[in-house]
Amino acid sequence: MKWILILVLVTSVAILGCTPAEKSTPEPVKDSAPDPSFDEAMGTSVDTSVWLTDYNKALEQAKSMKRPVLVNFTGSDWCGWCIKLSNEVFTKDEFIAYAKSDLLLLKLDFPRSIPQTPEVKAANDKLAKQYGITGFPSIVLISPEGKEIARTGYQPGGAAAYVKHLQGLLATNK
Repeated sequence: MKWILILVLVTSVAILGCTPAEKSTPEPVKDSAPDPSFDEAMGTSVDTSVWLTDYNKALEQAKSMKRPVLVNFTGSDWCGWCIKLSNEVFTKDEFIAYAKSDLLLLKLDFPRSIPQTPEVKAANDKLAKQYGITGFPSIVLISPEGKEIARTGYQPGGAAAYVKHLQGLLATNK
């Protein structure tokens, strides 16, 4: 009987993925700087290799560079699939090289224990509603004008397979 319960629980998590839950309100801190993790993986300070956190700035840069924006709606400190996607794809050389040359990256985080300002939380919540986000990770490819091009999430196979997946989505939806 225990094994059936465990099997049902594991299957439910696998099917549903990560969904947002009520969270406590940690002490807010400023969140205006880009996420350094991508930059550290690149070993450089080039703007196109950082995860931006401001939607309007991302669209502005995307327009000037004529690139689509990969929007990563994530629960970076609690969502298992988000962490897996980050570890298996976003920090790998294949993805970093592709993103640096062809995408603009925007990370909209919904953490449980990483403090955010009320303004950042409100902006991220508004964008999650705007794009109809119901679970994490949700990867939305958008045009420089903010129009949705395609939507995906975690895909098995690592960074090279994920890059091909993204290229296919962008080619199909031009």
